[in-house]
Amino acid sequence: MKRSPLKRKTPLKAKAPMKRSSRPKATPIRQSANGQPCQVRVPFICNGDSSTTVLAHLNGAGLALKAHDHEAAYACSACHEWLDGGYVKTHTRAERDLYHLEGVINTQRLLVEQGYKFVKVAA
Repeated sequence: MKRSPLKRKTPLKAKAPMKRSSRPKATPIRQSANGQPCQVRVPFICNGDSSTTVLAHLNGAGLALKAHDHEAAYACSACHEWLDGGYVKTHTRAERDLYHLEGVINTQRLLVEQGYKFVKVAA
């Protein structure tokens, strides 16, 4: 049986494809994580390998959105994986959030010591 192609009753509103995010992927703060010690430091999870450290953003920015870079912590690969869902086997979400927020505070302190400034701009 031959099928005919589907036809729309109303045209699509968008004429052009969706634009990609204008925020750059490799920001200076994200790059600063390279070689830094892990600040999340989950006991029995953290591998302490500073060569695997990345900037782990807080959850809750919204669907398909990432929190701002100043709302993130330096996390080794093991802690980052744990933050992204590995916690469910051993900890509650509240415990995960506590470790992550402690890491964010420690990371912000390190960033200020490195000369980064956090300025809130009025909209």
